[in-house]
Amino acid sequence: MKIILRETIPNLGAAGEVVEVKPGYGRNFLIPKKKAVLATVGNVRRVEHEKRVALAHQAKVKAGATELAKRLAAVELTIARRVGEQDKLFGSVTAIDIAEQLEPLNLGIERRQIHLEEPIKSLGTFEVPVRLHSDVTQAIKVVVVAQE
Repeated sequence: MKIILRETIPNLGAAGEVVEVKPGYGRNFLIPKKKAVLATVGNVRRVEHEKRVALAHQAKVKAGATELAKRLAAVELTIARRVGEQDKLFGSVTAIDIAEQLEPLNLGIERRQIHLEEPIKSLGTFEVPVRLHSDVTQAIKVVVVAQE
């Protein structure tokens, strides 16, 4: 049975591919779960059209992310925190804190886009990556200073 995959399925194929599967697997699992459609001429044309539309949309989203990355390159955040002995922070600076500092700039950056491997626990200057798109990542400069 030939089918067109609507989503990527491990060990079978990527979305949009025409693959051959056993009739029971296609009829009883893939097609009812809307993971695939029968490979008819009309369905092949429709899937090709959906692919083109999706690629155009992705290109538009990526262009927007690239523009935002250019604006983010100039951003430098200063975060003041209380410190104890040996300039060690009480608490830490997390992605939530950085997102709150970015909010007044109206850049539309969410907490999930800020990729801190671990919270910042000391004073200094840090480069924090912000993932805007699967292919576009921009680092912003975060300066953590002692609160007076």
